[in-house]
Amino acid sequence: MSSVNMPSSLLGIRCPLCRHNTTFYHQDKKRRYVQCTLCHLVLADPEQRLSPEQEKQEYDLHENSLEDSGYHRFLSRIVPPIVNLIGTDKSLLDFGCGPAPALAEQFKERGYSVSLYDVFYHHSPETLEQTYDAITLTEVIEHLHNPKQVIDQLWRILKPGGVLAIMTQRVISLERFKQWQYKNDPTHVCFFHEESFTWLASYLSAQALTFYDRDIVLITKPD
Repeated sequence: MSSVNMPSSLLGIRCPLCRHNTTFYHQDKKRRYVQCTLCHLVLADPEQRLSPEQEKQEYDLHENSLEDSGYHRFLSRIVPPIVNLIGTDKSLLDFGCGPAPALAEQFKERGYSVSLYDVFYHHSPETLEQTYDAITLTEVIEHLHNPKQVIDQLWRILKPGGVLAIMTQRVISLERFKQWQYKNDPTHVCFFHEESFTWLASYLSAQALTFYDRDIVLITKPD
């Protein structure tokens, strides 16, 4: 689809991460998508987003619980790389923890002091005024309408030498995107490519960027 035939809602959209130009990427039965020409982040058409009320209704349908062993196993994959980088008995912010903060329990078992923040379920702005050795965003960043704004805020409260740990599935190619179930969640609006994280680490002047797993990225702040 050329820019001439592109829906008006897609014209002039700037990447919410690097603020660069975007171009048409894909359209399915539910939504349209653009991709940043610089950092390759893929964005769903902002005009097709859910309202906050609709978004909350979708989250309420999730069946995650503290008693769900499968949910614990899924989240547990992000624990070892953080502990290996910064050790135990540290401070951690579980950003976007949801109604069942299972990850927090796993870090508490390792001596961490854990704070919670979630705009819908743990809206405690005071936690964003403290500093932390680690900040986790597990299955969170794909929901953010303004990822740069949020990451800037979190980077400021991350201690020197600390780690920003992100769990999210990544864009690989257009062909895979067309068949990707991940994009079908209407609350997922922002899809990161490996190049998106590379750009982000450079922007943040990070000490290190580690692609730990297919869906786990670690960004370390300089000492």
